[in-house]
Amino acid sequence: MNKKTGILFLVLILPVFIYLGLKTFGTNHFSLPRYIPAIDSTTREIKMAKRLNPRWNEAEMDTVFQTIPSFNLTDETGKTFDSNSLKGKIYVTSFFFTRCGTICPKISSQLSRVQDTFHQDPEVQLLSISVDPKFDQPEKLALYAKRFDANKGQWHFLTGEKKVIYPLVLKGFHVPLADASEYDAAIKHPDETFIHSERLILVDKEGVIRGFYDGTDKKEVDRLLVEIKVLKNIYTNE
Repeated sequence: MNKKTGILFLVLILPVFIYLGLKTFGTNHFSLPRYIPAIDSTTREIKMAKRLNPRWNEAEMDTVFQTIPSFNLTDETGKTFDSNSLKGKIYVTSFFFTRCGTICPKISSQLSRVQDTFHQDPEVQLLSISVDPKFDQPEKLALYAKRFDANKGQWHFLTGEKKVIYPLVLKGFHVPLADASEYDAAIKHPDETFIHSERLILVDKEGVIRGFYDGTDKKEVDRLLVEIKVLKNIYTNE
């Protein structure tokens, strides 16, 4: 075998052997970060707890992460939505209001892509929580859901008391939210009144936040779609 023939062999054949080796012996390991560590109220330090490392079958110290607190809201059908129904589910949360003429339609259009990708997948749920709950009564939410062809039972549009929703958004989902009319009575236009995040939030089956994504950015939502699949794969392989 001359030098040129040897180089050609390496270029054409070696990648095939590498692929076959990885396919036969390799294992794909995917991971996603967890967000918002839990803080000890006494020491103000990050909480740690022992967990079993399945790879080494040994206990090790690991960070404890906050989980989304339980909540009860009202959905677009007028029924109570209990967050306990999300246990064992992967879900994506967004924030909007039906009178919004700026970013909300963009966010909802991108969520439609998420719905289409995981159509009739009971493991993946979508939540759209109104930040204008006084106006956004169930009948308003129902019309909005119809506008975006929301799948009943998978994509939930939620309203409720402001005193419940605002702390949930700020302290539970950890994104900014404000009603500017509380600070400036001259503000009347809805798009200037409700200042809310454009973020989509990916939450795992344990209620831990696993990702934040710009809901107005197609590439960011593409990343969300991939990372939902990664998270599903993690649970499948556990």
